[in-house]
Amino acid sequence: MITPQKFFEIVPQNINMDIRSELYSINEFTFAVAVILSAQATDKKVNEVTPELFRVAPTPAKMLELGIDGLKQHIRVISFFNNKANNIIKLAEILADRQGENWKFPSIYHTRDALIKLPGVGGKTANVITNVLWGAPNIGVDTHVFRLAHRYGWVGAADNTPDKVEEKLRKKIPQKYHAITNHVMVLFGRYTCTALRPKCVDCPVAKWCNSDDKNI
Repeated sequence: MITPQKFFEIVPQNINMDIRSELYSINEFTFAVAVILSAQATDKKVNEVTPELFRVAPTPAKMLELGIDGLKQHIRVISFFNNKANNIIKLAEILADRQGENWKFPSIYHTRDALIKLPGVGGKTANVITNVLWGAPNIGVDTHVFRLAHRYGWVGAADNTPDKVEEKLRKKIPQKYHAITNHVMVLFGRYTCTALRPKCVDCPVAKWCNSDDKNI
């Protein structure tokens, strides 16, 4: 069995990965927008639209100038773009008093509990933002993290929501790895331990894997 300890000891050392988010952003506001857009959408698809969006709307004030209809034109290829556009505009309204291209969140928002009160920011989104921007040891449970946690038996069938998976992972994964958990599992799930036809021949922990769909 691949234990969390073994996984995080071995995978980052043996797989060439840049342990960071692959979402395109230019400041803290644009990163938050990118994470909101990435819900039920791939980073690749989000990155297709955000460079031009963030060129014209890199701050909350500029996003409000663009307006909801203008925003929708930029993100219409993203799933649930209407709902996401509404939330992003509401978020911009709350944060618009902060100016400058190198926009940063006020310190009052530097916690998960504070962020989830903002429009469009759920638990997973807040975890990713606090982890990437401020190094908080929060675990964002996206599709890859959810899938791999079940594939490796770190969680069970009853752990059928991101919150339940996060709760289990916090207990099972050594705390020193919490800050990189999301990045490592996402990158590994995206490029090596894929959902279909996982690249087990390239996997440094394959010999400990007991997955039913092991491809080797």
